[in-house]
Amino acid sequence: MSELRAVVFDVDGTLVDSERHGHRVAFNRAFEEFELAYQWDEDTYAELLRVTGGQRRLHHYLEGQGMGSDERDRLVPELHARKSEIFKELVEEGKLDLRPGAARLLCEVQEARTALAVVTTGSGHWVEALLGRVAGSVDFDVMVFGNDVEERKPDPEAYQVALDRLGLKPAEAVAVEDSAEGLQSALSAGLRCVLIVNGYTAEHDLSGADLVLDGFGDDDTPARVVADPHGTGCDGVVRLEILQELVEAG
Repeated sequence: MSELRAVVFDVDGTLVDSERHGHRVAFNRAFEEFELAYQWDEDTYAELLRVTGGQRRLHHYLEGQGMGSDERDRLVPELHARKSEIFKELVEEGKLDLRPGAARLLCEVQEARTALAVVTTGSGHWVEALLGRVAGSVDFDVMVFGNDVEERKPDPEAYQVALDRLGLKPAEAVAVEDSAEGLQSALSAGLRCVLIVNGYTAEHDLSGADLVLDGFGDDDTPARVVADPHGTGCDGVVRLEILQELVEAG
C-alpha cells in the first residue's frame, strides 16, 4: 500500500482563479501599451488557454492574425515581459486571491508534514510573487516553473522534474490540476490527479481524472462533486484523507 508523501499543485486556475481577471487583463493592457489592436474577450481567452505558456499563446494568436515569424520573434518576448510586469502589479494591488477552500487544504497538508510542491507553466518571478502574496504562510518544498523545463504541459516533464526533486515515486504523490492539459501531464507522469475545474475548464474532457469537483470546498460551503470514479464518498470538501485514499486505490 502506497503512502501519500506529496501533493503537487498547479497554480493558474487551480490554486488561484488568476486567468480571467489576472492574466487576461494583463495581456490586454500590454496590447494597449504596445498600440496593438487586439483585445481578448473571455470566450477568445478560453480558447487560447488550450495553448500552455504565455509566449507560446502569443505566438499562436499572432500567427493566426497573419503576423510573420520574424516580427513575432521580435515582438513576443518584449510583449510578454511587459504583460508579466503588469500581472505582478495586479498581484501587488491585491486583485487576486486563493480559491475558496485552497488555504484550508494547503494548511492540512503542511500540518501533516506531507510535502507541498508546485508545478506550473508560469514563470518563476511572477508565480513566486503571487504565492508569496496569497499563500505567504505556506512553505512549498519544491517549485517547478515553466522556465525550468524544455516542454510545457500537457508534456509530463514538469511533473517528472518535481518528483525527481522530491525524491519520490509517482505512486507517492497526487496532483491537483484544473484543466485537461494539466490532467494529461500528471497522468502521463504516473500520478493520481484531482481536478478542481473553473469557469474556463468545466467543459474540458476530464476522463481519466481520479476525482473532479468545481472547487476545493469547505464544511459550510461544499463544492459540487462532478465525478468520483473510485467511490471515495467525497462530500464536496477536498481533504487530505481523500487524497490519501486515492493513493491507496492505486
